Amino acid sequence: MEVMSQAASQSSSTQSDPRTESTVMKILLALSLSHLINDTLQALLPSIYPVLKDSYHLSFTQIGLITLTYQVIGSLLQPLVGYYTDRHHKPYSLAVGMSVTLTGLIVLSQAVSFHSLCLAAGMVGVGSAIFHPEASRVARMASGGKHGFAQSLFQVGGNFGTSLGPLLAAAIIIPRGQGHILWFTILAFAGIVLLSRVGGWYQRNLHRLKPRRGAGEAASVRLPRRTVMLALGILVALIFSKYFYLISLTNYYTFYLIDKFQVSVQQSQVFLFVFLFAVAAGTIIGGPVGDRIGRKLVIWISILGVAPFSLVLPHVGLVGTVVLTVFIGVILASAFSAILVYAQELVPGNVGLIAGLFFGLAFGAAGIGSALLGRLADHTGIRHVFEVSAYFPLIGLLTAFLPEVEPKKKRQARP
Repeated sequence: MEVMSQAASQSSSTQSDPRTESTVMKILLALSLSHLINDTLQALLPSIYPVLKDSYHLSFTQIGLITLTYQVIGSLLQPLVGYYTDRHHKPYSLAVGMSVTLTGLIVLSQAVSFHSLCLAAGMVGVGSAIFHPEASRVARMASGGKHGFAQSLFQVGGNFGTSLGPLLAAAIIIPRGQGHILWFTILAFAGIVLLSRVGGWYQRNLHRLKPRRGAGEAASVRLPRRTVMLALGILVALIFSKYFYLISLTNYYTFYLIDKFQVSVQQSQVFLFVFLFAVAAGTIIGGPVGDRIGRKLVIWISILGVAPFSLVLPHVGLVGTVVLTVFIGVILASAFSAILVYAQELVPGNVGLIAGLFFGLAFGAAGIGSALLGRLADHTGIRHVFEVSAYFPLIGLLTAFLPEVEPKKKRQARP
């Protein structure tokens, strides 16, 4: 009886342990809101590309290089930031990252040449490199075990922010000029205040980063090193597939609409907002669904499921194009959260490193894709870019070779 009593006591203690059972919603919502602010500010740069192209007489190749500067800096720094903060926790680094982004906005508003635009883009990339791995870690800390839900809620803020960028640029910057970017420093200051508060919670709750004994073994299936490396290689290929296609829309969709359908710059920004809003709306689905049916199935659906729509898109009219991009945005949206949580379960105990690595890969893939597609657009035309990029989602077929990382009992428990 005493043994049973002790077991019951331990079970009760485990169930009531706030580190595993309590989803700290106000922290998750604060992270989602700060991600919205961060990505709204980042989205301003590509949103004003048509204005910058005309003002500075830039080629599509130079447009791609500006994006490459921003993305590659973020790509290289994020894994390093994640690796470092896995070992040396820096709760207030989130506010520091937003401060660097704020500085980049000021430089962007006053830029007078291609090189100063690259400098501004680089500073925004540094801000992102600091923000994303640590924010992803805090989201996992506050998840209460609902890792997919937490990552989706965190991601949806960023996607809504990315969708708001073009809309705000169309309303404020495009009609009034580059200098009005300074208005957005107010948002950056609000983000710094919010992230300082999140940093305080992080500082007070560092114990949440120490898993209970045995928790790591129960969380995922231990796989041979060779299998893990193969799976990581496939995930890298899937990231490139997703972001090569995504960047064709986020960076060149407005030029495509203007060239093929003769819409105005402001109308093209509204259509870009529709696509990015669809991405944001679809993001919140992927995490909870992945918690329920498994990450691998979500990855299958979210990447390969885009292919029928992407292949048809270059051959339809304006209305059909807008409708298809809505379907593409919703379906594609859940891929990153599913891939990130899958990778964290594949390599347990390295949350910051994996978050930094995959955020970095996303940035790097987008940067390389932007530069290559910009070069292609200069040589063959913007319409040909969309005919080529339509095939990228077919790389999703590689998902078939991913191993299962969830415990067998958990998979069987699903209805």
